[in-house]
Amino acid sequence: MAEVPTAVRVAASATDLVKVYGSGDTEVRALDGVDIRFPVGGFTAIMGPSGSGKSTLLHCLAGLDRPTSGSVHIGDTEITGLGDAELTRLRRDRIGFIFQAFNLIPTLTAAENIELPLRLAGRRAEAGWLDRLIDTVGLRHRLDHRPSELSGGQQQRTAAARALATRPDIVFGDEPTGNLDSRAGGDLLGLLRSSAREFGQTIVMVTHDPGAAAFADRVVFLADGRIVDEMADPTADRVLERMKHLELGVSAPDAADAAAASDPEVADGGPADPNG
Repeated sequence: MAEVPTAVRVAASATDLVKVYGSGDTEVRALDGVDIRFPVGGFTAIMGPSGSGKSTLLHCLAGLDRPTSGSVHIGDTEITGLGDAELTRLRRDRIGFIFQAFNLIPTLTAAENIELPLRLAGRRAEAGWLDRLIDTVGLRHRLDHRPSELSGGQQQRTAAARALATRPDIVFGDEPTGNLDSRAGGDLLGLLRSSAREFGQTIVMVTHDPGAAAFADRVVFLADGRIVDEMADPTADRVLERMKHLELGVSAPDAADAAAASDPEVADGGPADPNG
């Protein structure tokens, strides 16, 4: 299991999670016995090669897809056994989700999109919370604009503010910077990091970008539907190096051997002495 100290409160967890698509010769095991926990107030990035199960894991954790077997908890609530109506209420009240494609309502203004989860839940925002959130994402001057009148970065920041508006227990992001330029992506990642550190939100993000992963507190690596490694206090360079090893299909301890096999000078202990 991707470990979290036992004294730390857990916002979400998965135990022996399996997700199978198809059957027989066409069976695909997208998740293969995943065990993982996410601490309250933590920011975790999930990475892995294409087809490793990243998005499937995120969707199962968020209650957007049902696993074949295993269990998922949001706090102390096991969500895998909930009916559709109960699951809808839980997602509305306790989970935020930032989609890569924004998923804003085109006929609503930015302000109305941000407030939508609160209206659906029949709740009012905590005093000052929406104002603080809107100022943090820098949308104060664009609140009366519809999505078609906003830039891609502004739409994604609107989607992020919407996900945070109800102060959910946990916020999931599926490639949230995938449609953004580097500046807008950095702004959004900074918001997510400050949401965890300053507001106590729990953030779980799937990304393919080592630079984005470096904003997180830790990175969990998947391959072939299984957790194969974990990195605390990541940097872009360290994450990139680990991803190279995963793409080669070798574990971190075998990386030096892989490098040696591909470079005769490394394998021989260095370049030959021309005078030898």
